[in-house]
Amino acid sequence: MTENHTRRHRGPRLAPPRALPPWSLVAAGVLAGGLLGGGYGVLRPAQYTATSYLVVVPGERSDPAGALGFAQAYGRIATQPAVLADAQALAGVPAAELRADVRAATSPDAPMVAVSATSPRPAEAAAMANAVAGALTRHAEAARAETRVSLVRFSPAVRPAEPSSASAGVCGLVGAGGGGLLGALALLVRPRRRPEAEAPRPAAVPGPAVTVDPRGRR
Repeated sequence: MTENHTRRHRGPRLAPPRALPPWSLVAAGVLAGGLLGGGYGVLRPAQYTATSYLVVVPGERSDPAGALGFAQAYGRIATQPAVLADAQALAGVPAAELRADVRAATSPDAPMVAVSATSPRPAEAAAMANAVAGALTRHAEAARAETRVSLVRFSPAVRPAEPSSASAGVCGLVGAGGGGLLGALALLVRPRRRPEAEAPRPAAVPGPAVTVDPRGRR
């Protein structure tokens, strides 16, 4: 009796795909953030800021310490509709644009008011700051009899030579930093991969039984 052994042909076993290293998420975030930030800095037009400074001068019969309080009050009304409506003719822009692009700041130690304007055009930024400062001065002069203080222009706004907005390189660095941070957060919160269980081995199939004759024959 002849024993036939049947062998199954098995193809080459493919190795499982190798997982990317953990730091690839951070690197991808840095690269994507840098590209987005740099592109934003290139496409966004440069912004210029000009500032005009005003100072509150107390009158003859007024308390010098009260000048600081009046400076705070004038800083609050610098961007009010009445002042902006008076300034729009001189600035050559609508009041809505002045409301969006003009800011006023005061000092806690000195009776000064800083009126700043931002625009893509340097000359327009200076014109807006000076127009609002002039309108605020006229409003303060109209109330001089009651307040007993004067608002005097200390330094007019000049045309800025350099943009106040961040350059494309700075935007790219900020974007790269933000992208790297997001990549690190994604790395921390991603689910952990569990080790794959070992595949069970196929059970051995017994071959046909072979009977041996005591006389040496099968």
